[in-house]
Amino acid sequence: MPETVLLLGASENPMRYSHMATLMLLEYGHKPVLVGKSGIGVQGLPILRVVPEDLQRLDTITLYLNPLHQVAWYNTIISLKPGRVIFNPGTENPELMERLDAANIPYLQACTLVMLRAGQF
Repeated sequence: MPETVLLLGASENPMRYSHMATLMLLEYGHKPVLVGKSGIGVQGLPILRVVPEDLQRLDTITLYLNPLHQVAWYNTIISLKPGRVIFNPGTENPELMERLDAANIPYLQACTLVMLRAGQF
């Protein structure tokens, strides 16, 4: 079933994994919402600097931010109450994981690209 996926750390650079994940999410029929620090966009989707206020349903947040840059997003991530958070390789963050546990928000340490290809997304 198609999911609404917030991709934190989006990039228009085709060499970045977040860019590859955006393309693959679209390929698999999901609706990515891109948030990053700069860029025009990917495949017609804008890269926003903030999470849109009208985001009504959020199935997954997939992280492409290093743990130091995640700190500024803690409250936003928790307040969005996503169905799950995916910590892609290099984004693992015990402090955020503890906060997610306290808020009863499931998370996993995995690779969005591998999950999509393996049919485990």
